[in-house]
Amino acid sequence: MGDGSPVPAKTLGELKLRKGSRFLYEYDLNILWEHEIRLEERQPVKPGAHYPACMGGGCDCPKEDCGGPEAWMWRHDNAFGYETMHDLEITTEFLQEAAETKSLAALDDPGRSEELRGALDRLRERASWLGERFEHRKTNERLQQGEYLILMHQQM
Repeated sequence: MGDGSPVPAKTLGELKLRKGSRFLYEYDLNILWEHEIRLEERQPVKPGAHYPACMGGGCDCPKEDCGGPEAWMWRHDNAFGYETMHDLEITTEFLQEAAETKSLAALDDPGRSEELRGALDRLRERASWLGERFEHRKTNERLQQGEYLILMHQQM
């Protein structure tokens, strides 16, 4: 409303949106995210179906508590930076040695073992920076369990 007062809650049906209509949805659980929502299709209510429901979606999604839009974009853009190449080099050298000697004896050296473990841990962490694959079925499971109600209640 512009003055900081809360906007009265409305259902999507009350908005009387037409196919192709767009609106901004503000998702704020400590860090503000804005999403542009587009109505792609209206479907009749199915008896016995659970609502709200997600009909589809795509792309990779940031994890909850990823630090907000700026942190997500930074991590996504830097997941394959110089440090990643260095960790891949450490891993490749170990694998080459293991293949050539047909042995994992390099793991007996505590320094090499720790270096490899550190490189693998950092690679795993950076892989998580790319997000998670969006799956609308998992989203619907979470919606049916009422997780969104818990999150909404926490914000009131």
